[in-house]
Amino acid sequence: MDVLISVVLGLHIVGIAALLGGFLGQMKAMGEGEARINAGMLHGGWTMLVTGLALVGLNQADDQEVNNAKIAVKLTVLLAILALAYVNRDEEKVGTPVFGAVGALATANVFIATVW
Repeated sequence: MDVLISVVLGLHIVGIAALLGGFLGQMKAMGEGEARINAGMLHGGWTMLVTGLALVGLNQADDQEVNNAKIAVKLTVLLAILALAYVNRDEEKVGTPVFGAVGALATANVFIATVW
C-alpha cells in the first residue's frame, strides 16, 4: 500500500507542477495583460483533484490519520482554482487579477499542504 500511496503522491505533485508551471511560464504575458489559461493548467488542476481524493481514500484505507479540516480547505481552494480556470479557458486573454488569483491560490495550496 505504501508504494501505491507514494506513486499517487508523485502524480499529485506532477499536477501542481503543471498548474504552477503554466502560471509561472506566463508571468511576462500576465504583466502585459495577455496571459491565458492553457490546457496544462487545467489538466494539472484535474490531476490534483483526482489524485488528492485518491490519496485521502488510500490513507484512510491504510488506517493512517487524515486531517479532514486541512483536506477540506485544500479541496475548497482547488475547486476555486478549477472554477476560475474552467470559466476562463476559452478566453483569448485573461485579466491579470483572475490569472494572478489562480497562481496565488495554487501557491497557497502548496503552503497549506506543507506548513499546516
